[in-house]
Amino acid sequence: MTITRADLLVAFPELATFPATQVDFWIGEAVNQLSSARFGMSYDLACMLYVAHQLSLSAAVTSAVASGGSATSVSLAPVTSKSVGPVSKSMDAGLTSFAGAGDWNATPYGVRFYGLLKRFAVGPVYRVAPKAVAGLYGFRRLF
Repeated sequence: MTITRADLLVAFPELATFPATQVDFWIGEAVNQLSSARFGMSYDLACMLYVAHQLSLSAAVTSAVASGGSATSVSLAPVTSKSVGPVSKSMDAGLTSFAGAGDWNATPYGVRFYGLLKRFAVGPVYRVAPKAVAGLYGFRRLF
């Protein structure tokens, strides 16, 4: 099943402020980028998390540009400490991120998507092939 904007907004109502054309663009990209065969029954969730992540990244860029910065000045790294006068606060970003996940760690949606991706995409998929078409060592690649 392909998700719709309405499906996305039921799951993530906080994304209602994004223009319909932008949401539809990222839905199309999710369908092009993600494999329904790989994610199975979680395909729609994977698509929605992918779209929400991309929209959140777009919002970060838009916010940076609106405040006088540039699109290239956006930091995707989470803020882990902050000080105001004598008061400071720090957090362990490692609790909510994946090593090597890159910009997927930049949004909560990306972290959830990456966790889902790790569960479903742990390398190539193999199955034992029938003897008549068996390849080397009786296995055949499926992707």
